[in-house]
Amino acid sequence: MLTVAQLLAFNLALLLALIAPGPAFLVCVQASLRGGRREGVLTGLGLGVMAGLWTLAALAGLDTVFRLFPFVYTAMRVGGAILVIVFAVLMWRGATSPVETAAPVSPHRAFLRGFALNLGNPKSILFAAGVLLVIFPPGLSPVEMALIVGNQIALEVAVYAALATLMSRAAVRTRYLAFKPLIGRATAIVLGGLGLRLLVTT
Repeated sequence: MLTVAQLLAFNLALLLALIAPGPAFLVCVQASLRGGRREGVLTGLGLGVMAGLWTLAALAGLDTVFRLFPFVYTAMRVGGAILVIVFAVLMWRGATSPVETAAPVSPHRAFLRGFALNLGNPKSILFAAGVLLVIFPPGLSPVEMALIVGNQIALEVAVYAALATLMSRAAVRTRYLAFKPLIGRATAIVLGGLGLRLLVTT
């Protein structure tokens, strides 16, 4: 049976995972700086929804699939690494482009960008397949699973919305514009490094 203590422990672990810089965090920051609060929030919404779906899969037995078919995890890890590297290349190429002349991103595309990143983000997958199974007992009911997933999506969206609000503030944006090439390329290097690390990790 799901307890309040378990849910609080899960929220704490999730919060720590969210604020630790990773592909999802960096993409939300970049979207907020580039397209403002709206784009950042919608990107965060996509990130949160896909992360919630990974949680649902983990609660339904994703770890068993990985143990029985290791090649499935390997394929997902490699595909996720390639996706992260593609994001890194796009950020590097756009580092020197003026923000004002950048093509606007539609709400649909902003959501899909976040959704697609977490679809292949190994950090999100590993959190779902590992931390969840340590915190929660087996045999949860569909209602309890739905509560956990809804809780995660709400918390993730709240964190990304707060991040988007901060990063889209005029003062922060002005500082960003002054250092945009440096920030963009530094972000691309971090993402690229994460992607390459995932490719060589066994």
